[in-house]
This record gives sequence, C-alpha cells and structure tokens, in this order.
Amino acid sequence: MLSITLLVLSCKKEVGKLSFSEVEITTKNNSIVEVFIPKALGNTRIGKSINLKVENYVASLLTIGELEVSDESLSITTQIDAFNTEYQNFKKDFPEIPQYWDAQIDGEVSFQSAEIISIAITAYLNTGGAHGNTTISFLNFDAATGKEISKEKLFTDMDSFKTIAKLYFDEEITDKSILFDPDNFELPVNIGFSEDGVILLYNAYEIAPYATGIIEFKIPFEKVNDYLVFNGL
Repeated sequence: MLSITLLVLSCKKEVGKLSFSEVEITTKNNSIVEVFIPKALGNTRIGKSINLKVENYVASLLTIGELEVSDESLSITTQIDAFNTEYQNFKKDFPEIPQYWDAQIDGEVSFQSAEIISIAITAYLNTGGAHGNTTISFLNFDAATGKEISKEKLFTDMDSFKTIAKLYFDEEITDKSILFDPDNFELPVNIGFSEDGVILLYNAYEIAPYATGIIEFKIPFEKVNDYLVFNGL
C-alpha cells in the first residue's frame, strides 16, 4: 500500500511541475527546414515520454517516401538532414526545374490540465508539386503518465459524442456539395482541445477537395463534458 501511495504522489508531483518551452531544432547543413516545437522542461518521466513522442511524430512528417525504420527511432535532426539531401539530389537530377523545397513545422500546447495535455502540430511541406501541403495534427497525452491517448480513448460514449458533433458539423458546412460523401458523417482523424472546448479538424483531402482547405469547428466543453474521459470544465 505504501509503494502505491508513493507512486501516486510522485505522479502528482511530476504533473504539477510540468511546463513547456518553445525550442528551435535545426542542423549545421540545414537551409530549407524550420522546426519550432514545444518541449516539456525538467527531467521527469512524463516530460520525457511526451518529448519523445512529439519528436518521433515531427521526424516522421519530414520523411520522404516510406519509413524504413520504426517511428520510435526517428530523430528530427536526422530527418532534417535527410530532407535537405533529398532536395539536393532532386536538383542534381532535374537542374532545369526551378522548384524550391521547404518545410515549416510549428507546434504549440493548445490545452493543458491536470488530466490531459493537447499539442497541435502545424506542418507545411513543399517538395516540388503544384503546391505545398499544410496539415494540422493533434497529439493528446495523459498528464499523469505522459502516454498518448488515442482518439477512441478520449470519450466515454463515442456514439453520443458523434451525435452532438454532427449537429455542429452541419452548422459549419452549409453546402454539402463540397464534400466527397455528403450523406455520411464521420469524425475527423484529428481531435484536440483548447480552452474553448473540443476541436474537430479535417485536413485537406480528408472529406473534401484541396481547394476547400482545412475544415475546423469547436464544441464547447459544457455541451460534451459528460462524454469526455476528463473534466474539461
């Protein structure tokens, strides 16, 4: 019983001390990649877990082609150099093409409580296509353990939450003709949190053509708090 009590107190102590600072990550030979992400400060188990997941995820965004290694072994600096090398190889193979590559990745803590930490990652990558591509992703973490929470584990009643989400979605999208499948509502891949409530975000191509852009709407906590695994109020 004593060991369990000490573990609980240790977790609470780590949660109380957890804070973040924005850091820039680059390399000596980098000229086309910008990375600014939040980093949990302090040498805590929770902070290390969150930092590792954020780094792995950002590194995966910079990967050109199929991943040859596990996400858990990726580093941002390695992938920054690899991105630059791919661009240099592209210029050697196609010197007549004036296309310039670049990548910009920014992260921020969009919501933090004693129970959950939500981090938003915005990434713009241009690798020689007709246009660059912007995506926004949410990583949600258990504030007591530092482990990532999957979308399905964020809610106690997914069906009830989905019913409410559809009402807000219908208010946001008045012209259903822009959607690939206007008669079928599905929750987005990315669900995050802010002080205003639950954020539901569809990236380009997820439910509508690129020209439609990112579709985002929010649901106030008081409307769905009964279906959240944590207290958002």
